[in-house]
Amino acid sequence: MRKAIRIISYVIMISVVILALAVFMPRTYDVPSPGKRESTRYWNLPAGSRIAYTLIPAVGKKKPYPVIFLQGGPGGPIYDKNISTFAPLAADGYDVYLYDQIGCGFSDRLDHVSDYTADRHKRDLEEIVKKIGAEKVIFIAQSWGAILSTLYIADNPDKVAKVIFTGPGPIQPKQAQTVLSKAPDSLHLRPPVFNNRDANGKTQNIRTRAVAQCATLFGIKLASDEEMDAFQTYLNGQLSKAIVCDTSKAPQAAAGGGFYAQVMTVYSFHELTDPRPKLKGLPIPVMIMKGQCDNQKWDDTQEYLGLFPDHQLVIIPGAGHSISVEQPELYLRTIRQFLN
Repeated sequence: MRKAIRIISYVIMISVVILALAVFMPRTYDVPSPGKRESTRYWNLPAGSRIAYTLIPAVGKKKPYPVIFLQGGPGGPIYDKNISTFAPLAADGYDVYLYDQIGCGFSDRLDHVSDYTADRHKRDLEEIVKKIGAEKVIFIAQSWGAILSTLYIADNPDKVAKVIFTGPGPIQPKQAQTVLSKAPDSLHLRPPVFNNRDANGKTQNIRTRAVAQCATLFGIKLASDEEMDAFQTYLNGQLSKAIVCDTSKAPQAAAGGGFYAQVMTVYSFHELTDPRPKLKGLPIPVMIMKGQCDNQKWDDTQEYLGLFPDHQLVIIPGAGHSISVEQPELYLRTIRQFLN
C-alpha cells in the first residue's frame, strides 16, 4: 500500500512539474521578425499612445477630406500590402493615412494590459483626426476597424464625410438575436472552407490560454510582449486561411500583430455604451463591401444596412473576409467609384 501511495505521489508531482513547465516556460515561434518601414512617422497622443503611421500624400489637386484606413484585428498592424493597395487613391487627390493601433505594429505596447480597451482605441482615433486637422474624414474600415469606426461616428458624426465598411464585424456590444436571418439567395454567399475556430484549435496551447486568462482576469502579463506577439503572428498565419475563398491564396504570416491588444480589446466590448441609438438614421453615405465567402454573419451586415439609410451593398465574388487578397483590382475599383 505504501509503495502504491509513493508511486501515485511521484506521478502527481511529475504531472504538476510538467504542467508548470507548460504554463510558465517561455516559448518561441518560427515566424518573421518585425522589420523597418522608411515611411513610418509617429503621433504622440494625449492618452500616452505613441502611434506609428504612414501618410501617402495626395498628388495634384488635393481633395478636402483625407482617407483613414482602419485595420482589422483588434491588434492587426498595417502591412506593406495595405500601403501599396491604397497608394492609387493618392493619385485621385486623397491624403491617405494608415496607422498601427496601440499595441501592434510599430506603435508602442502598453505596460498595463487593462489599458487596451475599445474605448481607448476610439479616443485615440478622435485625437488622430484632430492631429490631421481636416474638417471631415473618410473611413475605409476593415472588420474590427468597422466596429471602431461606429464607436467614433456615434460621438463624432459631423466629422465623417463617407464610410466604406469592408467585411464589417458585429457592432459592439453585440445584441442577442432571437431570430437569425438568412441572406438572400440572389447574393450567392457561401461560408469559407476554413474558419477561425480551426485556426485557434491548431495553434493555441496551454501557455497561450493561461496567458490570456491572466490578462483578462488579473490584468497581468504572464509572458512578454515579444513572445506573445510572435505567437499572434503564428496564429495570424493560420487565421489567414479563413479570410479567403481559396485557401491556396491565403497570405503568408507577417509580423506586427499585437496579442494583448487583441485579447483585451475584445474582452472590453461588454463595457461599451451601445452606439446604435446615435447611429440610427445618420445621413452619412455608406458603402458596405462583403466578400462572397466572408466569415462574418449576414445578420451583422444587415444591422449596418438598417442603421445607415444612405447605403450601398456590394458583394465581391470570389473573395473572402479580406477582399483585397483575392480581388485586389475589383476591390480598389469599387472603392474609387464610391469615392469619386
